[in-house]
Amino acid sequence: MPSIADTTVETIQFVFPEHAGAPGQIHGGRMMQWITQAGTMAASRAARGTVVLGAMDDIDFLQPVKVGEIVILRAQVEYVGKSSLEVGVRVWTENVPTGRRTVTLNSHLVFVAVDDDVRPRPVRDKVEPVGADEIAIHEAARVRREERLARLIQKRGRAAEQAGGDEDVRWRFESVRSVLPEDALFGNLMFPGKMLMDIDEAGGILSMRYCKGFVMTACLDAMDFYAPIFTHEVVVFKAGLNYVGSSSLEVGVKVLAETPWSGETRHACTAFLTFVHLEAGSDGWKPAPCRPFVPETAPERRRWEEAAARRERRLARVKRLKTQLANERG
Repeated sequence: MPSIADTTVETIQFVFPEHAGAPGQIHGGRMMQWITQAGTMAASRAARGTVVLGAMDDIDFLQPVKVGEIVILRAQVEYVGKSSLEVGVRVWTENVPTGRRTVTLNSHLVFVAVDDDVRPRPVRDKVEPVGADEIAIHEAARVRREERLARLIQKRGRAAEQAGGDEDVRWRFESVRSVLPEDALFGNLMFPGKMLMDIDEAGGILSMRYCKGFVMTACLDAMDFYAPIFTHEVVVFKAGLNYVGSSSLEVGVKVLAETPWSGETRHACTAFLTFVHLEAGSDGWKPAPCRPFVPETAPERRRWEEAAARRERRLARVKRLKTQLANERG
């Protein structure tokens, strides 16, 4: 049985101008795509076959990633269930002139091994942690798995209320695109990393329209995938404004998959993204005030209250993450 270290995959990317969203900074969706790619490599190797992304934990961008920097992504399989695999991905940025590396974010992704009919199949090889550090990583992954299962049950119970389709929301945006063969990695399944790019773009467009300026992705809250999307289907992204703070705002994006020849639609996932409004300063881009927003309709008030609760959890989570990283350096 492989240890956790045996499953490690490391990828390295240069950040080119074509990868930028806000001026001189990486597009948040691009980073999510790279994270998904690294995680898929580790999971598919361990599962010896096709895997699909089932869930993604919170992604908090701790610092901007700039054009011209190097991004190092390290993925490792930390837990294997009957058909599922949890992969941890840590991302560093490297400043080329100084060589200084900084942790940009941590994330955990859950993949499901599937057969040719996209049905779950057993994963033969489990990971066998070696040493105290790997045992702790494995146990933490097991705990996250239990928490994730409880979260999924709760979300499915209220899926109809989730963000992205209320007509009584004043600030909303919708985009539609077809899924082409080039969007697939395994067979005719849309690669989730491509969808995450589109999700971030839909949220970013709505945020820029509201702020009337540039924005930067700061966070993606935990999300679960409810249904796969296939090539030649149509994907609909419904974005709605949830919350506006002093310099940040939250947008919910609901993703629907549509089979065009039957008209059938499926709820693929719902994402909650936080963006920061930016303005140019003497020493580069910095957070800028957002114009106030007052929720008026019942859907707007519901979204606002739920987003405010997520914001409190997010602030506490980032504080814990920064403390953890400081302890690791210490």
